Amino acid sequence: MNKLVALCAVGAEKILGNEIKHLGYKLVSNAPGRVTFLGDDDALFRTNLCLRTADRVYLQLAEYSALNFDDLYDGAYAVNWQDFLNKDSRIVVDKVRSYKSKLNSEHSIQGMVHKAIYSKLGDVWHMSTMPESGEESDVRIYIDENTVLILLDLSGLPLHKRGYRVDGGIAPLRETTAAVLLQEMLWRRKTPLHDPFCGSGTIAIEATLYAFNVAPGLGRRFAIENLPFFNAQRAEELKQKEAEQIRTDVEVRITGSDIDPKAVERSKKNAEYACVMAGRALKSIGISKHIPRPDFIQSDFADLSAPYEEGLLLCNPPYGERLGDAEEAAVLYQKMQSLWVDFPDWDLGIITSHEGFQDNFGHKANSIKKLKAGNLDTSFYKYSRKPEQKKVVKY
Repeated sequence: MNKLVALCAVGAEKILGNEIKHLGYKLVSNAPGRVTFLGDDDALFRTNLCLRTADRVYLQLAEYSALNFDDLYDGAYAVNWQDFLNKDSRIVVDKVRSYKSKLNSEHSIQGMVHKAIYSKLGDVWHMSTMPESGEESDVRIYIDENTVLILLDLSGLPLHKRGYRVDGGIAPLRETTAAVLLQEMLWRRKTPLHDPFCGSGTIAIEATLYAFNVAPGLGRRFAIENLPFFNAQRAEELKQKEAEQIRTDVEVRITGSDIDPKAVERSKKNAEYACVMAGRALKSIGISKHIPRPDFIQSDFADLSAPYEEGLLLCNPPYGERLGDAEEAAVLYQKMQSLWVDFPDWDLGIITSHEGFQDNFGHKANSIKKLKAGNLDTSFYKYSRKPEQKKVVKY
């Protein structure tokens, strides 16, 4: 069994944990922004391929106590790095996180671990200098209360980079964050979904991949594919299995709109790439069916009305990070009250970093989820419009 660590948005650990359990793997523990679990050899590739809400997946190579730099070096040197790296690997200790530990100089920790890795490889392979002419292999270090975790990156590019978004526009929502929001709202494929600020189409596209059971990583490569223990034949078999799980027999109603025509075109283009990716996976197993694209239209949200009796409005409206923009965002949120009126029986999910959102929107959320989306501290406001909950307290 392998011990793996998956990273996610801070606040999304439970959702990621549920995903991991759904894949059949055993949870070990979690900490802010990361979930530790046990998985077989298939998990090394399969989790990268299938997890929708994870930002990265790491293989844990060591866990030990270090009260000084000698301890740190010895523990890192003890890892059998020759089993995990190639002779030409360019090794980068990309990040260090230290919490309540005696060792807290990130730069010094990076240097010591890097030295230990190259010393071990040089001793094993009888090389005085490593060529570093191959692919980059990233190592991450966590030191929590003097306990060191050494992790090897299996993902490469962050997993939110699915490969379908050719143009994100301004301040796009991460694909993994969109997937978290869908799970927070307990969205199901039979429920109509609309994003009135579609931007680059991320929410609608992630909903489409989820609805048709398309593994999010089918259109890209991962860092594990450059490592010596990678089993290319087995990975291809796993991709084939995931392609077989794609559903083409379900009816979904996923739409998006934006006042900006460029945003609508951007969303259509990104959705086309995502659905072509799914189509290629189906063709690889001899199926010529395609995945229906979500529909996007140009429209001011104030001109919208509910096309169905019930559904879900899920959106990422402008936040307004600068002072002037913040004031404009406040006005926008006031105008968004029209959505409450024009979609009377629809649930709403709205993510923003604007602290005055509820005051301006005029309605108190049934629940609020704090999420660290990228570098932003955001709040996800969840409104349930079920009959017994329609009389929501107004500010």
